[in-house]
Amino acid sequence: MTNRRQLLTGAAGIAAAAMLGSAPARAQSSTADLAVAGPLGDVWLGKPDAKVTIIEYASLTCSHCATFHRDTWPALKAKYIDTGKARFTLREFPLDPLATAGFMLARCNGNDKYYPMSDLLFDQQRNWAFTEKPVDALAAMVKQAGFTQESFEACLKRQDIYDAVTQVKDRGAKAGVDSTPTFFINGQKRAGALSIAEFDKILEPLLAG
Repeated sequence: MTNRRQLLTGAAGIAAAAMLGSAPARAQSSTADLAVAGPLGDVWLGKPDAKVTIIEYASLTCSHCATFHRDTWPALKAKYIDTGKARFTLREFPLDPLATAGFMLARCNGNDKYYPMSDLLFDQQRNWAFTEKPVDALAAMVKQAGFTQESFEACLKRQDIYDAVTQVKDRGAKAGVDSTPTFFINGQKRAGALSIAEFDKILEPLLAG
């Protein structure tokens, strides 16, 4: 029977091919790509008519992304998202098959589970992504969110979810994403794990204008 490691190893070749195939397009930047959600849809937080739109492209195995979600995201959410000033969505840009698997698990049980799962994986990143047996650690981690071993393996076999996550990544690359985290704030690209002070400098003029 195919074990968990083989499941991800099998996906690795496909993921690598997708990354190589999309590389030439990264030299181009198309803001039109930003308006198009992936096959599974965007999961937005905040008021639909907010003055500012923030799109983050991230990888669940990216330490800078985890830093942003630990140090900046709570303040950004409280100050701008929860107050209706901005709306936010997280889009998948996995940098390796393990991150792809994490995003697949975040998507398998519906979009209402997307942020609880991605938050868990960012918060606990060191405990699964940087361990000797990351797949086993990932399986153990997501059981906190209701997965069983059977549903964990079934999710990672879903070609439709894999294809959807890959499509979002490829479209992000065409829009100019080449590192994580990358933010598009009202269509303007900002790379790196921005601090809340940096967000303040960017967002306040947009909100005042």
